[in-house]
Amino acid sequence: MNYSLSLLDEYRSLFPILQSKVHLAACSQGALSIHVKQATEKYVHSLMMEGTNWSEAIQNVEESKRKFAQLIGAEIDEIAVMTSVSDAISAIATSLSYDEGKNRIFTTDMDFPTVGHIWLAQRQNGAEIHFLPTKEDTIYPEHYERYLDGNTLLTSIADVSYYNGFKQDIAQISKIVHEKGSLLLIDAYQSAGHYPLHVKEMNIDILVTGTRKYLLGIPGIAFLYVKKELAETLTPRITGWLGQEALASLDLHNLCYGAGTRRFETGTPSFISAYAASSALDLFLDIGVERISEHCRKLADFTVSYGVEKGLRPAGSLSSKQRGIMTAFYIDKAQEVEKSLRTKGILVSSRKDVIRMAPHFYNTTSDIEQAINEICKIQ
Repeated sequence: MNYSLSLLDEYRSLFPILQSKVHLAACSQGALSIHVKQATEKYVHSLMMEGTNWSEAIQNVEESKRKFAQLIGAEIDEIAVMTSVSDAISAIATSLSYDEGKNRIFTTDMDFPTVGHIWLAQRQNGAEIHFLPTKEDTIYPEHYERYLDGNTLLTSIADVSYYNGFKQDIAQISKIVHEKGSLLLIDAYQSAGHYPLHVKEMNIDILVTGTRKYLLGIPGIAFLYVKKELAETLTPRITGWLGQEALASLDLHNLCYGAGTRRFETGTPSFISAYAASSALDLFLDIGVERISEHCRKLADFTVSYGVEKGLRPAGSLSSKQRGIMTAFYIDKAQEVEKSLRTKGILVSSRKDVIRMAPHFYNTTSDIEQAINEICKIQ
């Protein structure tokens, strides 16, 4: 496949939904390409005609891991396939030892609620949970300097906020966190696919993300990255046969974790989701996330400026450096507005008191104008 960002019409033709709808909801579910559809059909056809396709399906799982590793600058044995981001974070949370004197977990008031729930559940194992506060819908690096201390075991933060699109400076935060002696876990569900992530350069210890949003796959598969040297020191409390060293031995009486991050894998994954992920990741590797990011950044800047021009009030920072490509606007009765827009063929995503607009490389400024114009008519 040969893709070029200068050929936007060609990209749009890969996504059938764009023929009839304005899709600006990648923060919730990305548009599906015809290639992803073909991949899922291949999986179903193989089962229908062959009866079992284990070897082929496992190969697709490994291919998706390899491609994701390439996308974030990791090695394949530093990647595990999980069922969801919740599953991935829980796998890490339950593998840690919360020894007295090194048992503090820091997360933030901006994280997705599930993240907080997972860490709060570890209090029964001895964890002490703290939430970094926000100020003016922002978390400043100084907060990490002020609140983290030598007793901090792990700092768990979102790269981009699910609520208002606030983008953190991961490289700067990573330096502070590690100087405090803490591990760093990044939830990249709202950034992977439209923002370059280089886990080695950014010195990220653990990263989690799923494929159904900006990575343009379907639910049922998530990726867990753990530094190889760190993974080997962790002991999963939740395991399965795919997380073992010798799969074929089926040794009931001995527990022997697999090498690297594979030790966190459990049972049979969602194979159809792996077929979809492998196909979707081809698109990102061929185009290049840096080029996608450049296009999406222009769309995000346009969304903010046009929204303000039309009288909408953005949530969060107006600084381009502190925003992902998702823009949230405060809207009265946001859920009702979302439903109304859907009847007009415009897909956005509401959360609490905001409407989130999340374009991707297949979108145009005309898509954004149409959506904002309709919001203004409803308001």
